[in-house]
Amino acid sequence: MSKVLIEKTIVASEQWKSFFNQGNAEGCASMYEKEAQMVAKPFGLFQGREQIQAFWKNLVAQGFSDVTYLNTKIEAIDDSSTVLSSHWEMNNAQGVITRELWVLQDDGTMRLREDHFEAIDPNAK
Repeated sequence: MSKVLIEKTIVASEQWKSFFNQGNAEGCASMYEKEAQMVAKPFGLFQGREQIQAFWKNLVAQGFSDVTYLNTKIEAIDDSSTVLSSHWEMNNAQGVITRELWVLQDDGTMRLREDHFEAIDPNAK
C-alpha cells in the first residue's frame, strides 16, 4: 500500500504545483482538506481551506509563480497518509517544506491535512 500512497501523493503534489503555476488559488486550496492547517513562515498560521485560499490568492496576485520542488522525499507513515518534505524555488522566492501531511480521502485522492513550509531569504547570513 505504501507504494500506491506515494504514487498518489506524487500525482496530488504535481496537481497542486500545476494549479499554483497557473495562478489558480482556488485549485490550490482544493488540494487541502476542509479543516486543513497551513503554517507558512514567516507569514503565519492559516486554518481551513478559506484562509489557505486567501493566502495563495494574495501570493499569485503579487506575481509569484513557477514553483519547483528539489530533493523531494515522500514517506508513507501509515496505511492512509504520507509526509512530503522538499526544498522549493519559484520565480522570486525559495524555501523549504518541512512537512506536508497528505491523507487518503474516501474518493481515493490525496489531500493536504497539514502544510508546513518556510520562505528563506537567500541573502540571510
